[in-house]
Amino acid sequence: MTIGKRFSPLQRLLHWLMAAMILAMLFIGVGMLSTVTPKYLPLLETHKTVGIIILVLAAIRLVVRLVAGTPPLPADLPEPMKLGAHASQYLLYALMIAMPLIGWGMMSAAAYPVVLFGHIQLPPILPQSDLLHSYLWNAHRCLAFAFFATVLLHVAAALFHGLIRRDGVFESMSPVPSRSEIPPAE
Repeated sequence: MTIGKRFSPLQRLLHWLMAAMILAMLFIGVGMLSTVTPKYLPLLETHKTVGIIILVLAAIRLVVRLVAGTPPLPADLPEPMKLGAHASQYLLYALMIAMPLIGWGMMSAAAYPVVLFGHIQLPPILPQSDLLHSYLWNAHRCLAFAFFATVLLHVAAALFHGLIRRDGVFESMSPVPSRSEIPPAE
């Protein structure tokens, strides 16, 4: 059984753009924390800038999702899988919004400026506090692992739908049209 409806082109564009950015962020974060070389500062600047871009895109994506809706899940999908699909979507959106906000709050609590593109400085969102900075740093680090695990689960589910169930779920977000959407050659 196939869904017959895809996410809108804007939803697919935002999904794949953000997927690349989130994956890059996870690796930049690991690289940042594993170096004491002069590469740390450029990695930190990139991490902060991309984090805020992800926050803005997540907000846009959420609005677009609320307006455009989503394709229905297959009717024959077992209820626990439907619940898992919905729960993972809520978790992904929560993490796409929470992680940049926690990072921004962490920088604010440490009295470090959040500078984007090398010259746009964002205002602090929390007062300076070493204790708050420490809590937020730990939260940011722990949630990064949770984010990575959720992304892996999301990829595994997409592959399960695309390769095993072949139920149209993967194709609904695929960046390329399915065979049924390609017009026949004349």
